[in-house]
Amino acid sequence: MKSFEQLRIVFFGTPDFAVGCLAGLVDAGANIVGVVTMPDKPAGRGRQVQTSAVKQYAGTKALPLLQPEKMKSPDFLEALRALHADLQVVVAFRMMPEVVWNMPPMGTINVHGSLLPQYRGAAPINWAIINGETETGVTTFKLKHEIDTGDILLQQRVAILPDDNAGTMHDKLMVAGAELLVKTVKGLADGSLQEIPQAGIPAGELKHAPKIFKEDLAINWNQPVARIDNFIRGVSPYPAAFTRLDDKQLKLFKVHVAAEAHGKATGTHETDGKDYLCFAAADGWVFAEELQLEGKKRMGISEFLRGYRFPANGGAAIE
Repeated sequence: MKSFEQLRIVFFGTPDFAVGCLAGLVDAGANIVGVVTMPDKPAGRGRQVQTSAVKQYAGTKALPLLQPEKMKSPDFLEALRALHADLQVVVAFRMMPEVVWNMPPMGTINVHGSLLPQYRGAAPINWAIINGETETGVTTFKLKHEIDTGDILLQQRVAILPDDNAGTMHDKLMVAGAELLVKTVKGLADGSLQEIPQAGIPAGELKHAPKIFKEDLAINWNQPVARIDNFIRGVSPYPAAFTRLDDKQLKLFKVHVAAEAHGKATGTHETDGKDYLCFAAADGWVFAEELQLEGKKRMGISEFLRGYRFPANGGAAIE
């Protein structure tokens, strides 16, 4: 049996969340013999070539890097086998074929941003907040055929505070995930971990975390204010919930709410033109605190309203 420092580990990942876990392993003295990330690709209006956060980090540590276009490519599979990994770790990466995840003798483990079996899917952090959960967490588990269903190794709970949004929870879970991953790999190395099938964990009704698309981000003002607040926090700062104001898209990043009867049509807005802009919901008002109008920068409500003129007909126009 090899020690933690002797295990040959190949790491798969792409965004910042994965960097936290990779850095945790490196800082703990793990033997990272290879890193696999997405190919470089053009992005943004200028179509500038962008490299993944994991690639950038791997470059600072001189870690061997692979960027396969296709996971079943013979050239990639040959290069992967040549690394002679004992264990593979995957964090925030694309779907992997069995020929890849079943390659090393110790298999492949994943770090997922929820307390599995709850919130399987691509957006666990977002959906936990959207659904009004007061806690979530991170889970390490063994990969198998069905996504996010493998045997659990370790879990760590993390509280969701009233002011948390998807961005703050991402950062909290990134730290917790890195710590849990190191603990998991050490436990696998010394044989102290027991795999727990997810089917054996009492979870009640399962909640899922599907990918969130642009068409899912429009605010439904017919809902209660608490639900709207959770929704806005759950997709802030990215991809961000939006509504319409003066026929332009208005993104809301931070709000506060007041539950009270008002008799107004849901979705209509009121403002004093200086300090507040609020929208009528099913059972109260949603007050914008941080927002961004289409074509403008993100700003606080006072700054936003200084550049606004509200006509007598209730519309809104930029000065």
